[in-house]
Amino acid sequence: MPSHHIWTEKDPEGKKREVRATKFGGVWRFQSKIAGIADWTYYDVPPLEDLLMLKQIIERKYRRRRASAEDVASVEELISEQTANE
Repeated sequence: MPSHHIWTEKDPEGKKREVRATKFGGVWRFQSKIAGIADWTYYDVPPLEDLLMLKQIIERKYRRRRASAEDVASVEELISEQTANE
């Protein structure tokens, strides 16, 4: 069953940005869209800021039993991989 997490934030210019993270088949897929633009941007390697925000969201959901420990661990692994590559 896929795991969906969606949040919005404002960029430094004040434009609203929607981010979607979906886990299906053990693979995370990230996409984002700026308000007023019809096309979505898909990421092979998501920005570190999006990974950190996803980690916060999943940890909150995990405490309410709405996310699995596997999701928390997989996001932490993605963060450690990305920070090791930088």
